[in-house]
Amino acid sequence: MTGLLLLEQSLNGLQFGLMLFLLAAGLTLVFGIMDMINLAHGSIYMVGAYLMASITLASGSFWLGLGGGVLLTAALGALLELTVLRRLYERDHLSQVLGTFAILLMSNEAVRMVWGSQPIALNPPAALAGPVELLPGFTYPAYRLFIIGVGLAVALLLYVLVTRTRVGMQVRAGASNREMAQAMGVDVRRLFTLVFAVGSALCALAGGLLGPLLAVQVGMGESILILAFVVIVIGGIGSIRGALLGAMLVGVVDTAGRMLIPMLFDQLMGPDAAATAGPAVASILIYVLMAAVLFWKPLGLFPAHG
Repeated sequence: MTGLLLLEQSLNGLQFGLMLFLLAAGLTLVFGIMDMINLAHGSIYMVGAYLMASITLASGSFWLGLGGGVLLTAALGALLELTVLRRLYERDHLSQVLGTFAILLMSNEAVRMVWGSQPIALNPPAALAGPVELLPGFTYPAYRLFIIGVGLAVALLLYVLVTRTRVGMQVRAGASNREMAQAMGVDVRRLFTLVFAVGSALCALAGGLLGPLLAVQVGMGESILILAFVVIVIGGIGSIRGALLGAMLVGVVDTAGRMLIPMLFDQLMGPDAAATAGPAVASILIYVLMAAVLFWKPLGLFPAHG
């Protein structure tokens, strides 16, 4: 029974980590290439989830909602970059933080005005609504397996895009040395818009996939944004490979910690400590992990090499 529980929690950690990767991949490229701290990234994730939910409820099709939400959010991200964020590139990081934090606050209020304050509940598609028997006596939700599959496919696609294509070469050059890339003929403005649109699409994909698991609600982007920043700090700013590894570490450590720490406290200090101190200690494990990584590797595990 313990082995099956560990397997289930490992799969949960993998699924959570892959969703964090979808968020962190766009964020680390924006941070690494544009040298911009974008606190509005969580708002794009939230808006993408709302767009996906609205199209799904209006059309009755989860797949149409997911595809439409991703495309609309990519277009919205490109528009945001062209009209507002482009003006912040040459500013210092404090101006970027204040500007994008203002966008985050305005996005929350805009979503509240358009969709209201009540969370939107979604159901997974009917074909993925049931469990799948992976081992004798062990079943796992088909929808969570689907999320794992999509996350792995996107990670592979991003790896090929960044390491095997001309655009990927320009992205890596921009992450390593933006001025030199521009001197070599790279259209940095167009590259920035493309990267931001791709990052926004990945945000919407994560938000849409998590919609049936978590309620789509105002402010859902803030907590996930903090985790995404932890991921890119651990993995290395500007690195897709680092974002993937960092997300996997954060996902597994967070999920395993929330199961194992209360069990350990229950054995050592009794059920009261397990119920009160256990969750609190488990919630700080990822920050302990980040501190440990930065102690040994101050630039992260794979800094700026994609």
